[in-house]
Amino acid sequence: MSAGARRVAVLGWHKIGAPPAGGWDTWYYVPEATFAAQLGWLRDAGWQVLEAEALLRGLDAPGTLPERSALLTFDDGCRSMLDAALPPLQRFGFPSVLFVPTDWVGRTNHFDRGVEPEEPICTWDELRRLRRLGVAVESHGASHRAFSRLSPDERRDELTRSKRALEEGVGAPVSLFAFPYGDPGPDAAATAALLAGAGYRAAFRYPGGPLRLPDAPRFALARVAMGPDTDLARELEDG
Repeated sequence: MSAGARRVAVLGWHKIGAPPAGGWDTWYYVPEATFAAQLGWLRDAGWQVLEAEALLRGLDAPGTLPERSALLTFDDGCRSMLDAALPPLQRFGFPSVLFVPTDWVGRTNHFDRGVEPEEPICTWDELRRLRRLGVAVESHGASHRAFSRLSPDERRDELTRSKRALEEGVGAPVSLFAFPYGDPGPDAAATAALLAGAGYRAAFRYPGGPLRLPDAPRFALARVAMGPDTDLARELEDG
């Protein structure tokens, strides 16, 4: 790593805890004990966990970041964020980011029907509570549709409508976007222009390893997909 460069590991989880009654286990369920062990590994290995605003400052001025830092993110807004993920995050004193598809607030993850068990998604009151407890609530689109399946006008609507709904519903600015299914669409430059025009400051995709600043593209920042068998030492330390 060159002098002055910074490594940022953006980690992306979906659901913490066990599947609901009548559901089935998938790779996206991380048991609570495993999740706590993953957080403990980050602490013990010297990765410093960032708030969202610190990452944004670091994109503009990498020297403001530690040499190795991590951003903890969660997709879909499932209530397990409140019930199962938040307690260990609080024990470790780690901030985090929750990406929410706004059309589904207070409903379920019906967009994953047949692929993942049906899970409740946080209500607006629960999202406001999470924000008060140190979780930044950011955009995961409105309908949770993959960008590659949308027209440019539909992508613009997903960006602007979800941002407006979150800012009104949670009462805080929205600066970050996570692409549903990690899919930024067929034209990265066009998507970046839409994001900037809508007022976003960074966006996240899958897959990928640690970012190397200052070279990472702010509207296509890679995340490490987190499951119960993810080997953080291999993902973050090797190479």
